[in-house]
Amino acid sequence: MSFPSHTITRRGLFRAGAATGVAAAAVGVLSGCTHSASEDSSDQPVVVDTDQATYVIDPNTNDSLFSVVDMPLVAESTYSISLGSVLRPAEGNWLPTTLVGATASPAIQGGAFSLDSGTVSTVVSNTILQNNSNAFIYDVRCSDQAYAWVEVNLLDNSWSLYAAPFADGKLTGNSSTLWEADANWDPPRFAVTDKEVIWQVMPSTSGDKTSEHSFCYLWKLGDTEAIAVVESPGRFATGPEISNGTVTLVPRVKESQGVYYGITAYSLEDDLSTVVDRLVLPQSVSPLYAVRMDDKFVFSIEATYSSGGLLATMGTYVGTSDSKFVVLSREPYAEVAGKGSVYVIKSRSSYFVVDTENEQYSTLEAANRAVDYGEFPARDGVCDKFITFSTVKDADTGYPTTVQVRIFNF
Repeated sequence: MSFPSHTITRRGLFRAGAATGVAAAAVGVLSGCTHSASEDSSDQPVVVDTDQATYVIDPNTNDSLFSVVDMPLVAESTYSISLGSVLRPAEGNWLPTTLVGATASPAIQGGAFSLDSGTVSTVVSNTILQNNSNAFIYDVRCSDQAYAWVEVNLLDNSWSLYAAPFADGKLTGNSSTLWEADANWDPPRFAVTDKEVIWQVMPSTSGDKTSEHSFCYLWKLGDTEAIAVVESPGRFATGPEISNGTVTLVPRVKESQGVYYGITAYSLEDDLSTVVDRLVLPQSVSPLYAVRMDDKFVFSIEATYSSGGLLATMGTYVGTSDSKFVVLSREPYAEVAGKGSVYVIKSRSSYFVVDTENEQYSTLEAANRAVDYGEFPARDGVCDKFITFSTVKDADTGYPTTVQVRIFNF
């Protein structure tokens, strides 16, 4: 099987594997890139002192600086689904879910959790290359209209990205092969919104292509071609995060000046042609997660750097390049979701629910008998409902027996 080049200089077609039940059609890529690496950012790195921060909790004394209030979120619904299920963030009524396969081939299946019924539907029960017992479903994403998944070959770590129309918990049309690559390229970080699939192709840190540039692509259901939308002279720092009509990416910027990452929000309305906002971090500082929520960036730094000021310190930040930052000085664990001035930020086994406007916060405890790492969010960015999932232990045996999904209204 041939693998596409990542130097976007000509139109390329990707050959599909043998399909099972649905056809895996070839998708091409238009030449050129909407935002190339040569389109260097004029934005200056944001290097500010700690006095530019509004802390939720004092990082030195651990005293609460925001008022501690009762939990504003109340669980609307609680559901139990099969052990081993892992939910992924999504915007709609269907949440992408990986499931433990009924047999060893494939060991993992692609599913979707319904917010309306609280049940999981199996969406992709077999890999496209069904006769390949070494292939498994690595990751899944979906909207209420499209479903995308990555298949990986265990023997050689080659992978393929597929997508298909989706409705009511099942695929409703033929699948398309969006990309194929060998072990020199990491399996993609990707997102699905409405009828669009957005994915990143990045060189592996241990392969033969480590000096190659990375690209982000966009494809719409029904199109025969994808487009390269963002080029990064190096790896992207985070995966694409969808929120409120934007997608946030973190490419390398200012290549000639050093290693800088630019947290950048692009408009989905014009296929990422418009840069809505950008915040360039101090030199060498890389975020763990980053998303645009209304008019602010919300991003997490998982380490403390030797230089760079406030934004080079571990924690979760809410703000813009020209305003003070609200800071929660806790180790970040997951994406941030919220609505208005309320942000839900995961700590190790619970959540901080922070109201930046009223300068108050509360704690959302993990589900009863959840394993020690607690719950994880299945929402990202602006949302009306906050959703969590966790592995829960049996009250009698103490062994994990189910995955519990909780749905909260803001």
